[in-house]
Amino acid sequence: MDRIKTNQRLLLILETFAVSGEAMTPTEVDAQLKLPKPSIHRLCHTLVELGFLEPRQPGKRLVPSACMRRMAAALLAALSWQVVRHQVLVDVSEEVGETVNFVMPEIDGMIYRDLVETEWPLRIQFPIGSHVPFHCTASGKTYLASMPLRQRRALVASLSLTQIVPNTIVDADALLAELDATARRGYATDNEEFIEGMVAVAASVKDRSSRFHAAIAFQAPIQRMDVDAAVKRLSVLETASAKLTELLFD
Repeated sequence: MDRIKTNQRLLLILETFAVSGEAMTPTEVDAQLKLPKPSIHRLCHTLVELGFLEPRQPGKRLVPSACMRRMAAALLAALSWQVVRHQVLVDVSEEVGETVNFVMPEIDGMIYRDLVETEWPLRIQFPIGSHVPFHCTASGKTYLASMPLRQRRALVASLSLTQIVPNTIVDADALLAELDATARRGYATDNEEFIEGMVAVAASVKDRSSRFHAAIAFQAPIQRMDVDAAVKRLSVLETASAKLTELLFD
């Protein structure tokens, strides 16, 4: 335990308080963690100064502060919203019969934050945490199309429009035209532009100020559904998008 870094020791101390559920002295914390006693006392004092612990008399006992209690409550609330969000994806997947995903933008592309797999044996899998490009995915194009025109043009100009499959749009002007159409109609498609043999449709999930938060999309192999058939199921995504806005931002 002596080789544990200071930031890790701070987290271990906070975890000890959380598991205990009672006021503790630094000596009692030390009895559980077996770290050098001067280090425990110093770090507990630091946590008090930072506002994560607060003293409770008598006996120099400490408890998690109001700040820490709010943080714990927020983490639990975040987990509950993940459960709610996932259930919306389950409902969509059951209705369209395909894999549904919840995708958010990051610096290097879109990242899969949640998904529900189809029960069909033939499916294309993207594990949670997968990154996909902006320019050739339905979710990425939904995000790009949500930007003001000037910002959209600047970002497209900065992208490396890599030819991934034959249908990938690699011309900036063609991509901008596609994004203009996406912005007008309110949804994006991927017609075998990222993976040959796969189509996808995506709709945006926005906050109460109409700012882009994420995309909800479903994908299917062309053996079961072409892009026109996928678009015919768009209303399911739109209903889910409105529900997610209500659940996540109210």
